[in-house]
Amino acid sequence: MLGDFRQSLRQLRKSPGFTVTAVLTLALGIGATTAIFTLIQQVMLRTLPVVKPGELWKIGDKDRCCNWGGYTQGDGDAPNDWSLFSWEAYKQFRDNTPAFTELAAFQAGNTQLGVRAAGSAEPAETRNGQFVSGNFFQTFGTVAWMGRLLTPADDHEGAPPVAVMSYHMWLQQYGADRGVVGRSYLIDGHPFTVVGVAAPSFYGAILSGWNMPGFWLPLTAEPLVDGATARLKTPNENFLDLIGRVKPGTNPRALEAQLRGELHAWQASHVADMGPQEKQTWQKGTLHLVPGGAGVDSISDDYGDGLKLLLAAAACVLLVACANLANLLLARGLKDRQQTSIRVALGASRRRLVRKALVESVTLGVLGGVAAVGVAYGGARLVVHLAFQIGGPGNWVPIDVSPSWTVLGFALGISVVTGMLFGIAPAWITSHAEPIEALRGSRGSTGTKARWPQKALVVAQAAMSLVLLSAAALLGQSLRNLQNQDFGFAVGDRYLVWTNAQLTGYPADQMPLLFRRIDERLAAIPGVHSAAAATYAPMSGDSWNDSIRVEGQPEPPPRKNTSAGWTRVTPGFFEALGNRILMGRPINEEDGPTTQNVAVINEAFAKKFFKGENPIGRHFGPDKMKYAAMYTVVGVAADMRYMAYDLDKPVGPMFYLPEAQAAHFDEASMKSGDAWSHYVSNVVLWAPGHPPNLQAQVKKAMADIDPNLVVQGVDKYDDVLAGDFQQQSMIATLTLLFGALGLVLAAVGLYGVTAYTVEQRTSEIGVRMALGADRASVVRMVLRGAFLQVGIGLALGIPAAILAGRAMAGQLYGVRPWDPAMLAVATVLLGVAAFLAAVIPARRAAGLDPVEALRNE
Repeated sequence: MLGDFRQSLRQLRKSPGFTVTAVLTLALGIGATTAIFTLIQQVMLRTLPVVKPGELWKIGDKDRCCNWGGYTQGDGDAPNDWSLFSWEAYKQFRDNTPAFTELAAFQAGNTQLGVRAAGSAEPAETRNGQFVSGNFFQTFGTVAWMGRLLTPADDHEGAPPVAVMSYHMWLQQYGADRGVVGRSYLIDGHPFTVVGVAAPSFYGAILSGWNMPGFWLPLTAEPLVDGATARLKTPNENFLDLIGRVKPGTNPRALEAQLRGELHAWQASHVADMGPQEKQTWQKGTLHLVPGGAGVDSISDDYGDGLKLLLAAAACVLLVACANLANLLLARGLKDRQQTSIRVALGASRRRLVRKALVESVTLGVLGGVAAVGVAYGGARLVVHLAFQIGGPGNWVPIDVSPSWTVLGFALGISVVTGMLFGIAPAWITSHAEPIEALRGSRGSTGTKARWPQKALVVAQAAMSLVLLSAAALLGQSLRNLQNQDFGFAVGDRYLVWTNAQLTGYPADQMPLLFRRIDERLAAIPGVHSAAAATYAPMSGDSWNDSIRVEGQPEPPPRKNTSAGWTRVTPGFFEALGNRILMGRPINEEDGPTTQNVAVINEAFAKKFFKGENPIGRHFGPDKMKYAAMYTVVGVAADMRYMAYDLDKPVGPMFYLPEAQAAHFDEASMKSGDAWSHYVSNVVLWAPGHPPNLQAQVKKAMADIDPNLVVQGVDKYDDVLAGDFQQQSMIATLTLLFGALGLVLAAVGLYGVTAYTVEQRTSEIGVRMALGADRASVVRMVLRGAFLQVGIGLALGIPAAILAGRAMAGQLYGVRPWDPAMLAVATVLLGVAAFLAAVIPARRAAGLDPVEALRNE
């Protein structure tokens, strides 16, 4: 076999055109598949880079970012299923579950911090932070890169405020300055000492596609940083994920049952604090214990389905590439059948010939796999760029696209399997060449039996290419539908300013005056028609949610969905967005702190809670019947799409509250939420004509009002929406790329088979032309043979494309999986490519000199 390997290398060197074509074909197919596998391995198959991740278990099987209020928890898919916990509930589990050697708590999601060095006159910079328990790093068994990490002694009230910096933040934002350890920084205006830098490989316990933490702070520092909006000491503010390290030999199911009992005991201690619905359902509360070695993997939930779809598309490309390889090997073997017959005549066995051919095929596969590593690296970087185009400090994704041993092993394995699987059939067919016929030296037709495998491979390529092209057309149309839908507000000439009012240090009751000044100052910028602020603007990525109680209506049953989204806005909000007020009036300057609390609702809210009645003047409130008269409806606005998910469903209920008004609640958690809602994060600008240097002018205007007002960005609303759909854009772009690649490979395969067929039928074509056949008839004959293969491929590919469309229906919006227009587009593209691939050999056949062809024969 080693001799066969050396001989195959010599043969490949002697045929550089064949070798380069085969290796490049395989490099594209294997590289595309390996690139997607790299992302799958990094996103879906990875574990935390910590000690013995198999010992880690997470309490709760849902990824719920980032807060859930109340003593019950769950939704329609998982009613009363707990996954987030309060600090008090965490301590209940930690202190009463000896099966955990350590149980760590950490904030679900992150918090934006204003950070600057103590004594610096520079404005604060926005950093992503996360509150964690003192045993957080100890639980995961990680060590410090510099200094030390947090300990339980740091997580007590009265302990000196300290913080740990991530390695990425230290490297990218602080220039790898070793002096940061021991240095004091003002975090939201409070002095914290950075005690250490985490290990380079440690990114925390949450893998997310955005806002990875740059600082870790002790949980007990949360009231210091968040002030009136703090959640730590509110028992029904569930904002913590819990992961623990269990003792060896622990039965997870028994531990889960114990944790459920502890949850019920904790809930029972708060029955007096529960609302009517909670009192009816709390005893049905449950939780699940799941492996925690991967941490809280929200990026897997977000991108898992898309990556699986791309892996299937890449596998189709690989199959098309492998069919090309098989055709090349088969054509090469049939061309060299004279040498094969001599080997047989000299005593070579069929087994020996098959082994030699297989060694050459596997050698090509390995060479293609080596070249594929570079393609895979570049492809994985392209996917990361397309999928995670979110900028800003700390907005990094801990995905390493460098080839790992796992990825290299995958590439090697798929290369060897490809070489063997798609080399064995050509090897077997060519080893059965008839010695007598070959020794005659005839260039005549090798017969139907010799050509049908090549044609079958072309049929398979055509079918697979049609599936890829149809999928690309469906996803492309779906993306266009997403981006061009009616969002309920105007996008053109609108901008979104991103800020963080919490960094100013002002209390919540001063926010209305601050944002009145901001609106006035930004509206005065030349070219800006109007400006209005909102806690969250539509499609900006978030909104608040509450269950609704309506005055005059009874308490809803426990399982009824009464939730509605809401946000606070300043006067002019609806006008700035071009959103229509259908009834009543919008929020205006008259809605101040001394007037009646008012709200504007959307159409969906009116239909759900007022059922066709005139809602103007009606009253509603959040969560409890005693607040059912909290807000008076003064207007109904046209529905606006607020969130970038559930786009196949109607717009949900939404209401808008004035930034200048505050509600008065009895419960600490509701007081905290109301205060938090006043810290506005978006300002909408209506600026027709796109004024030049708008971002610089906005930053200057904000700095003139308060140097601590950080402007994180000024984006066109078109770009905001593009960011909302970047995953769909990535999938559509790559599927289109794979479809184009598959089309090119299929066309190359058809060209190769047609050209080879023409060469083998040279004498036949010469006889036909000698007997009077004209060139047009020869062209028609060659094209008819080529399109027969393509036609069979279409007959097989159309049903397969429909099945593929059904399989990816969850990725489609506004387009049917069997859309005939998309199938027609894919069919036309494949037909054009097939014509271009077949017409060159056809014209070459028509240009044969009959006398010369017969003389050569």
